[in-house]
Amino acid sequence: ECLEGLRKPDGGTIRVLDVDPQRESHILRERTGIQLQQSNLPDRMKIWEALDLYASFYPKAADWEKLLAQLGLEEKRNAPFAKLSGGQKQRLFIAQALLPDPQLVFLDELTTGLDPQARHAIWDLVRDVRAQGKTVFLTTHFMEEAERLCDRVAVLDHGRIVALDTPAALIHNLDMAMGYPMLLLSGAFFSVEILPAAVQKVSEFIPLTYVVNLLRGLWYGEPWGQHLLDVGVLVGMLILGIVVSAKTFRWE
Repeated sequence: ECLEGLRKPDGGTIRVLDVDPQRESHILRERTGIQLQQSNLPDRMKIWEALDLYASFYPKAADWEKLLAQLGLEEKRNAPFAKLSGGQKQRLFIAQALLPDPQLVFLDELTTGLDPQARHAIWDLVRDVRAQGKTVFLTTHFMEEAERLCDRVAVLDHGRIVALDTPAALIHNLDMAMGYPMLLLSGAFFSVEILPAAVQKVSEFIPLTYVVNLLRGLWYGEPWGQHLLDVGVLVGMLILGIVVSAKTFRWE
C-alpha cells in the first residue's frame, strides 16, 4: 500500500518509477494500475458503464472496448456487476487496473477464493499483461502462483524481506537447507555416536544413515557381513516405499 501511495510509510524512503508515492501520487496514478485484494462496484452497474466511467478519470486511457475483448468479457458487457461470477469480477478489476495503460500493475491476492479453473484462466491473463511489456507486482500466498508467474520472488516475514531471488534459486536453496540437517543427522560429516542419545534415535529413521554406514564400511575395507543390517534396512525401506506409493497412487 505504501508503494501504491495509499498508505503513509512508517520510515525510510520509497521511489516507484522514479516518483515519490506520497508527494507525487497524482503522477504515479497515471502510470500505474491497481487491483486491490477487496474491491466492489454497485450491484446494478453494468460492465461497460464501469469501464467507461473509470476510463474518464485518465487523460490517456486505454481503449476499454479492446480490454473487454482481451479479457473475454464482451458477452457480459451489459451484465450488472451482481450477476458476475468470481472469475469474471476479477477480470473486470484487472481491466480497470489496465485502463491507465500503466507501466506498472499492482495485483493483490488476485486469485483468492477462485476455483482452480478460474485461477488458471486469471494466470493466463497475467501472462498476457506481461507480454505487453508491463511490469506486474503480484502479492500472493500461493507458492505455485508465484512460481509460475514471477521472474523474481520476495518472501516477507513480519514486514521484512527474508529472501529475494528467482523461483528456481529459492527452491534450490530450500532443498539445500533441508538437505544439510539430514546429512548431519546421518553421520555424513561426523560419527552419529557423538550426538545426544535422543538425536541418535532420530538418525535411525533416516535412510541416508544406512547408506553412509555402508559406504563408510566399504571405504575402510570392512566385510559385507558386518553391514547386512544396513542393507536389510535399506531394502526394507525401499519395499515399504513402493507399497505405500502403490496404495497412494493406486498403481496397477
